[in-house]
Amino acid sequence: MHDVRFTIPEQDLNREPFTTKIPDFQKKSEVMITDRGYKCRITNIVRLSAQERLFQLRIVDPLERDVFSFRPGQFLMLEVPGYGEAPISISSSTSNREFIELCIRKAGHVTSALFEAASGAMVSIRGPFGTTFPMEQMQDRNILLIAGGLGIAPLRAPLYWINDHRDRFGKVWFLYGARDPGQLFFDYQFEEWKTVSHIELHTIVEHPDANWTGRTGLITSLFDEISFDPKETWAIVCGPPVMFKFVCSHLDRIGIPMNRMFVSLERRMHCGMGKCCRCMVGATFTCLDGPVFDYWSVMNLKEAI
Repeated sequence: MHDVRFTIPEQDLNREPFTTKIPDFQKKSEVMITDRGYKCRITNIVRLSAQERLFQLRIVDPLERDVFSFRPGQFLMLEVPGYGEAPISISSSTSNREFIELCIRKAGHVTSALFEAASGAMVSIRGPFGTTFPMEQMQDRNILLIAGGLGIAPLRAPLYWINDHRDRFGKVWFLYGARDPGQLFFDYQFEEWKTVSHIELHTIVEHPDANWTGRTGLITSLFDEISFDPKETWAIVCGPPVMFKFVCSHLDRIGIPMNRMFVSLERRMHCGMGKCCRCMVGATFTCLDGPVFDYWSVMNLKEAI
């Protein structure tokens, strides 16, 4: 008679195993776990305009907060209890382990409910999901960042990444356009990006007000103010899909290959899990196969923009 002895390993029955391990971002099966959820508290709300606000969230569980990680370009599914979920691009630094920032426009049932919340309210997030901007591939090259209006939201993560690794990149330009001066968000960071991150910033609006003293016109007009070697430059473009055609076509004409231009199609997403099919373009799901695509792929997706 053998004496068979064993011990049950100590486990925390209140915590899922995935919360103790940072996902491998090279393995889609790990990144796209749909039930990776985190309870969060809203710690701060910044009013950017009448329809846009920046929400700062803090994951409640310290261990989950420590292991949560994402890449520039990814998104979260944000749940407002009792109202549902919405896909939101992550708009903060990948190196910030304390807070997650989401720049949100009041545009539907979930976001309207969120705008009624105050600091201290509890929400839930799942993710991160989606493809990312290839920041490592861009190292040792010049970077051209182009945003229109709320397109600055998904572009903030690459901006923070460049700032955190500034010595790995060449010259960086940021072209930012909007309909009017009130739609130029995060203007309180403009000076920081210029003086601390050493980013050459150019802004423009289509409809100036009485106090506007900058450039007026379309964002493509800003190309007249900069000079760069297209063979040594990569581009990230975020904004309304109609802007992609004009901006990326211009970049193509001056010699930047389409596979070195990257866009985010996060505005097409709905459920974020490939279930509703509302973001589907041909056989491609924006939420599962994106939201970040190189422009060559976008040109081969009929009606993607």
